[in-house]
Amino acid sequence: MKSIVVHYQEIALKGKNRPWFVSRLVRNLKDATKDLGLKVNVLPGRIEMVLGPETSWEAARDRIANVFGIGNFAKAGRAPLDMDAIAQEILKDLGPENPSSFRLSARRSDKRFPLTSPQIEREVGGRIKEARGWTVNLDDPAFTIHVETLANEAFYFFGKERGAGGLPVGASGRVACLLSGGIDSPVAAWRMMRRGCKVHFVHFHSYPILSRASQDKARQLARRLTRFQYRSRLFLVPFGEIQQQVVLAVAPPLRVVIYRRMMMRIAERIARLNRAQALVTGDVVGQVASQTLENMSIIGDVVDLPVLRPLVGMDKDEITAEAERLGTYPISIIPDQDCCTLFTPRHPATKAKRYEVERAEAGLAIEEIVDGAVKAAVVETFGFPDID
Repeated sequence: MKSIVVHYQEIALKGKNRPWFVSRLVRNLKDATKDLGLKVNVLPGRIEMVLGPETSWEAARDRIANVFGIGNFAKAGRAPLDMDAIAQEILKDLGPENPSSFRLSARRSDKRFPLTSPQIEREVGGRIKEARGWTVNLDDPAFTIHVETLANEAFYFFGKERGAGGLPVGASGRVACLLSGGIDSPVAAWRMMRRGCKVHFVHFHSYPILSRASQDKARQLARRLTRFQYRSRLFLVPFGEIQQQVVLAVAPPLRVVIYRRMMMRIAERIARLNRAQALVTGDVVGQVASQTLENMSIIGDVVDLPVLRPLVGMDKDEITAEAERLGTYPISIIPDQDCCTLFTPRHPATKAKRYEVERAEAGLAIEEIVDGAVKAAVVETFGFPDID
């Protein structure tokens, strides 16, 4: 069994645009497995990946499982479009399997083939039953053999691996995610990738006032998330000096809101320079002082790009569980000093008034600050798999 049959789910509903989504998925499959020596073929309603002589199924499975846009996939064998030949190839690959019951499930892609799906099931399933003496159970089988017939050949496989779902990365445009060193924002970035967005990461740090620890965490998080989109850019923006200016001009309760408004302005400028169409944050309603509805409204209204908050209705336990599954949680909990803890007032405003915030910002040279931050940003790139 040298093939992997990949089935897409949501892409199948895209009508006339489906070929474009499929081509994007094919490109991502090639990127995800470029060091494994697989060949990718587009077939009607599915994609075939052919394992190379040195490629292990386990290595390919682990890569394909993280590619967005896939409903399910399976290690498969090929057979000529003949009932005897299909049964013989299946029996050859079954090995020591001896289930208490089985079922053969068939799908006929080419309706010109004279046998219907139920007829294929009876013909091939009957031959396997006769050869192995297994009991047939159509309702609750212990083992299922799948057969899919195309125009000139058939695939067969035993069981299916669950895909990552969603849409292929790159199919929905680009976004810029404000990436802190915490638990929430990496999960927010992953969720946007799953909806087909290519994500740029923007991290604000306070070096040299604080250590480089938050930058190192941001790099580790970007590297971890790159396995889902294959190429990433991380923008490291110095923010400590800006915070010092805010401290000198703004009363303590409003500082957190104004820090966040400055971050949004800078992130928007970076997003536009890199053709991103929206900003993404890890905000959750009511989680911290800056994430009340009132403050989120005031923070978001300084930018013209849409602000997407994919975690807004989740709770911390749900986000933490997803972070653990993604592998970002162990990185996020590494102790560090980030800009969010620098110059933070003891009692930040939870319901800031717009007129108070705008009056406080009047003492800041906002355009000059944004220009300086964007020019000072350092860009780092990441690739997966990194084979260079």
